[in-house]
Amino acid sequence: MVKIVSRQWVGLQSVYDIGLAQDHNFVLENRSIASNCFNKSHSTAYGYVTFQTAYLKANYPVEYMAALLTVNSGVQEKVQKYIANCQSMGIKVESPDINRSGLDFTPIGDRILFGLNAIRNVGQGAIESIIKIRESGLFKSLADLCDRLEHKLLNRRTLEALIHSGSLDIFNPNRRQLMEDLPLVMDWATSRAKDRNSGQGSLFDLVDTSTAVPNLGFETAPKGAIVEDYPPQEKLRMEKELLGFYISDHPLKEVQRSARVLAPVSLENLGKYADRGTVSAIVMLAEVKVRNTKKGDKMAMLRVEDLTGQVDGVVFPKAFERLELLLQTDARLMVWGKVDRRDEAIQLIIEDAEAIDEVRIVMVELDVNTAKNIEHQHRLKQVLVQHRGEESKAKVPIVAIVKSAQQRHFVRLGAQFRVQDSEATVAALLQEKFEARSTTLLSG
Repeated sequence: MVKIVSRQWVGLQSVYDIGLAQDHNFVLENRSIASNCFNKSHSTAYGYVTFQTAYLKANYPVEYMAALLTVNSGVQEKVQKYIANCQSMGIKVESPDINRSGLDFTPIGDRILFGLNAIRNVGQGAIESIIKIRESGLFKSLADLCDRLEHKLLNRRTLEALIHSGSLDIFNPNRRQLMEDLPLVMDWATSRAKDRNSGQGSLFDLVDTSTAVPNLGFETAPKGAIVEDYPPQEKLRMEKELLGFYISDHPLKEVQRSARVLAPVSLENLGKYADRGTVSAIVMLAEVKVRNTKKGDKMAMLRVEDLTGQVDGVVFPKAFERLELLLQTDARLMVWGKVDRRDEAIQLIIEDAEAIDEVRIVMVELDVNTAKNIEHQHRLKQVLVQHRGEESKAKVPIVAIVKSAQQRHFVRLGAQFRVQDSEATVAALLQEKFEARSTTLLSG
């Protein structure tokens, strides 16, 4: 065995060092020098693995991303990031399906199917049993599923999780209706199981299946009163509680197009905007924690998300006084603030915010010649500057629609051109012969 007796700097060496700033070579007992390094063969091996993974991603993108999601399934931030990557690559990640999903994320054609193992409140034993049972035939209804499950696995918490996660949407997309039916169907299935265990049969067990209506036994399962489905936001909220992410839809999807124009900063790339002044983003508040400073003032620590990822956010006392009513979990906001980098962590210091339902936009339509004309540019600038007013109150963004013979280009004007009153600004623009209108973010 070789014994290390000291560690010291011995000058530059022809090695690939792994990052020690100093004293990176070891002096052995026999006075030989052992470098703390990656040798060339080790570096070559890592390079080779990099080429292999790049090849797989380029040539088998669905399989590659499914494997990546599975490996990182326990880390919510990474999974959300990779799901966003899938969307940008044109790969759809589908909700879990009781008849198709496996334990893990599964590539199916050009899509990835969410794995049952990633659903909270559903034990692995139940999942393995469900997968094994369906080998004898796909489940046809909630009653069929409950009837074929082992009695010890007929657990209400498990079945509720399967319903709210969307796993049973193939039976009925109305999840509230499935929840209404569930207690009745469970009692029915339990009764049938007891009859079978005691050697008794039901009337339908005696029917000749060659002449009977298929699955007549399941058709006679009781059903609850007809109810309307959950509101979309409530449906998505429960889905996220069980999956950790929005899969079937996302509350921000309806403003995705507008977000690219008004707030092109995505949370995934927020680090690139550190120390660049004020940025704007359209986000949801995933978590809100109100804290008291040492002086007793209130502030908020947030977890904000968009379609690309999540970051921490902070609202200091001065801004908190104005924004307190807006800072609610699941609130959809347009926020303005600064990006702060601390060590390797990124956070968004939110200075102002507005509910996206209240966000208004002034749209100005210009043909190419007008847009290029210096005189028209000057007149447009004058109108906007006159309606800016106090900077902290100027929140209405201006979007120019530049029209050519073939297409239209949307151009968001800089923050210095935001105005306070959208209607007054539109009136002034119309008076100056500009074609303008005021609209909301949701309808724009």
